[in-house]
Amino acid sequence: MPDPVTIEDLQGMVGQHVGKSDWVTIDQKMISDFADVTIDHQFIHVDPERARNEAGMDSTIAHGFLTLSLLSYLNAQILPPVQNRTMTLNYGMNKLRFLTPVAVDSRVRSSVTLDAIKAKSAGQYLVQFSTEVEIEGGNKPALVAEQLALYVFSEGG
Repeated sequence: MPDPVTIEDLQGMVGQHVGKSDWVTIDQKMISDFADVTIDHQFIHVDPERARNEAGMDSTIAHGFLTLSLLSYLNAQILPPVQNRTMTLNYGMNKLRFLTPVAVDSRVRSSVTLDAIKAKSAGQYLVQFSTEVEIEGGNKPALVAEQLALYVFSEGG
């Protein structure tokens, strides 16, 4: 994890590539568990034989939303902690595209560029960053997203 910075330090990083996360393997257990939680048991995710025979796939694939949901974990490895920040709230996405399916047992990682920081109200900043989820050995990313987070600060933030 990066060293803590001030909000002013972070503002000085706007426009810069911040870094890349560690690789994470998306295995069948993770995919099946996600299917159970989201009640999305489409065969391309949970049935290797049907994925092969009916969809012509080499394997099952992760749900796009599973890959998306990993961004909180992956990006926490990249984005520096900010002094006096009391919490971070997911503020949503401006843009999101799923570009390449993630095959079972693939490894993915996140790559983040800090796009903008805007004071929203006293002690609150809207942070925008571009994220690309890479698939190890792949030519195209699994997804690209323009993410928003609301950083909330205690006094002196």
